[in-house]
Amino acid sequence: MKNPALVLAALAAAALAGCQSMSGGPALASAGLAATTGNKTVGEVTFEQMGDKVRVTAQVIGLKPNQEHGFHIHEVGDCSSRDGMSAKGHFNPYGKPHGRGGERHAGDLPNLKADAKGRARLTVDLDIITVTSGPASIIGRGIIVHAQPDDYTSQPVGNAGARMACGVIKAS
Repeated sequence: MKNPALVLAALAAAALAGCQSMSGGPALASAGLAATTGNKTVGEVTFEQMGDKVRVTAQVIGLKPNQEHGFHIHEVGDCSSRDGMSAKGHFNPYGKPHGRGGERHAGDLPNLKADAKGRARLTVDLDIITVTSGPASIIGRGIIVHAQPDDYTSQPVGNAGARMACGVIKAS
């Protein structure tokens, strides 16, 4: 006869695994960043739904060394234009002003801070976007790295300048 505690533990583990597969696990998305014309900026951005927040993790290279760069989610997941303008304006499903903290566009992300070699890493948890369905869903949107830092005050886009890289956010 098998040990009842081991049998119970095995049944509990199987039930938990079944619940996780039924829920589909965590909602994930990613975007590969490709350089726009005349730039060398590339990278990868991942998005993971964690309860009511989304963890955004970015690794970007080819930035201007020791400089900050604006970083935004844009309305359209279209990087077909050579300058990144096909991604249109910032993602703003609730009509909020551009800024940092409090009332802001859903597409407003913190600036990327490049090191001396032009590399940046960012991890931030946001409560204004979702990877799941709904008006704040970022699936199918664009993500842009800008040439200048976002000043977080100029309307409607923070005076962040030209678009150095563009990517399309896709569910993974």
